[in-house]
Amino acid sequence: MGSMDNTYFFKDKPLFGLDIGFSSLKVMQLDTSSKKTVIKGYGTTNFDPTAIVDGLIKEPDLLAQATYSLFEGNIVGQIDTRRVAIAIPASRTFTRTVHLPKLKTKDVGEAIQLEAEQYIPVPLEELYMSHSVIEQNSDETVVLAVAVPKRIVDSYMDLAKILGLEVVAIETTIASSGRLFNQAERNDSPTVLVDFGSVTTDITIYDNTLVVTGSVAGGGDSFTNIISRSLSVNRAEAMVIKTRYGLGVSKKQGDIVDGLTPFLEQLVKEIKRMIRYYEDRNNDKKRKIAQIVTMGGGANLPGLTEFMTSNLRIPVRMCDTWQNISFNELPRPEQAEKSMFVTVAGLALLKPKDIFS
Repeated sequence: MGSMDNTYFFKDKPLFGLDIGFSSLKVMQLDTSSKKTVIKGYGTTNFDPTAIVDGLIKEPDLLAQATYSLFEGNIVGQIDTRRVAIAIPASRTFTRTVHLPKLKTKDVGEAIQLEAEQYIPVPLEELYMSHSVIEQNSDETVVLAVAVPKRIVDSYMDLAKILGLEVVAIETTIASSGRLFNQAERNDSPTVLVDFGSVTTDITIYDNTLVVTGSVAGGGDSFTNIISRSLSVNRAEAMVIKTRYGLGVSKKQGDIVDGLTPFLEQLVKEIKRMIRYYEDRNNDKKRKIAQIVTMGGGANLPGLTEFMTSNLRIPVRMCDTWQNISFNELPRPEQAEKSMFVTVAGLALLKPKDIFS
């Protein structure tokens, strides 16, 4: 979403990322001053999920207390700045690629406002809007437009005020994940990014930049609930089964697969729809989707990668989160947790040129 009013970003002033999920929050600070990107500090903690309703922080004091507790004794390494970049759930935003006639830069904003009135079911005065030109040629201007309800952004700003933090940027979770993917993979191939959150799965086509985004209801926490109902076990038992067996071979594989099938079929359907959308509108017909990369805590479900590969007929793999990021002497997160830090690592990678370009 770019920079907030009355904040100033200097090269010698670091920031940390803050990613607030359904019932957990993650923080991370990186040192990007040299060729090697190094983690200075990171951490995660849980909070009461009733604190957030439909993306709106209803109980900022609950989140503030969880954050204070995290910083008081559970940070691995050190976070030594109050300047923060925050992620807003992509599912709570309106993101769209807009194709416009060739326009002067000064005229793009007004054109986007007119387009937004057509596809956003919310009065424009209730939204914060941002846009970036992602392609321009002799015939058209292609713009990525993002809009977020003001009340959601303002609730995050209220939390930051309680915590005494200076917000220098707010962006969507999928934009942050895309930055991490670009830094970790350095791959020029058109890619589908699938970010499994707790209750929502965000999907985007990434072709050197975000092209089109979408979402499907359901994620890692939903997997646990489905397994709990399908096998008639409590959530703690369902969590163990999900982590250990997932869709893989087990005595309960049939019941688990049957329970998760409605979500998985909807996920595959949405990915196929977005691939068609991209390939139908891409001027370079030779550029086809080459891979699907999964992220987020739900991506750790055993057997998920194989299921998606089989049903989409496109190679699917998990993002190698730490490929170009060093921990130095800091202990790494558990293997099953590394995908949880994709968004916050992407936030921590923000640089002045990302904010003010």
